[in-house]
Amino acid sequence: MGSATNQALAETTAALAAARGVDLTVARELFVAARELSETTHLSGALADSAAAPVARTKVITDVFGPSMTPTTVGLLSNAVQQRWSSASDLIDGIEELAVRAATIASDADVESELFEFSRTVAANPELELALGSRLGDASAKGDLVATLLTGRASEATVLVASSLVQQPRERRVRQLLSRAVRVVADERGRAVATVTAAAPLSAEQAARLTDLLSRRYGTKISLNTVIDPTVVGGLRVQIADDVIDMSVSSRLADLRQRLAG
Repeated sequence: MGSATNQALAETTAALAAARGVDLTVARELFVAARELSETTHLSGALADSAAAPVARTKVITDVFGPSMTPTTVGLLSNAVQQRWSSASDLIDGIEELAVRAATIASDADVESELFEFSRTVAANPELELALGSRLGDASAKGDLVATLLTGRASEATVLVASSLVQQPRERRVRQLLSRAVRVVADERGRAVATVTAAAPLSAEQAARLTDLLSRRYGTKISLNTVIDPTVVGGLRVQIADDVIDMSVSSRLADLRQRLAG
């Protein structure tokens, strides 16, 4: 991600934090806007063209989305297109991230954990992952499938985020989409995500101790997402962003075998 996009994301995130009336309707409309821009490449290309005057790009947003979307959504989209983005794809990603953040702001539910649990469900069901990730089939039908699976089991915000993301994969795998959404939700709530792989569930005491240790090490609040994998044998494997702390027995055994093999 280029420096221009990083700055643009910072500006749009700040605008969202300052906006009034951010609710699930706004989040839903932002997802719709991202999907329409993804499907209309000449429009997204024009809106991401930094050579065009910001006022002209804002007028396009008002003309295209103003009649059907709330003023809050139109204001956020207008702010987004006034920024400099490294590419049209980055602009679409940025609006999609705004939608995830808006859904998080609008909900008191544990959206992060619910999205993580759904990602584990997808990972454990190859047929479901194939159905959601296939380039074939109607996008809205995929969204309806996710909504059917999650309604009554997850919050409205989580249903919205997951069902919207699967409708616009843009060459990304479903689990990749969900993992990114989990990180965005956590960031919006001021914490980082640690994915912990263990042979058995952690006790409440173990989880609290690990959370405290990681929080002190990284200087931020940490949210634990646990994956149970018997192949690690014992110990833990912890991943935070690109950092991996491997304290698993399986890793130590593999290292020992490598040393013995010379």
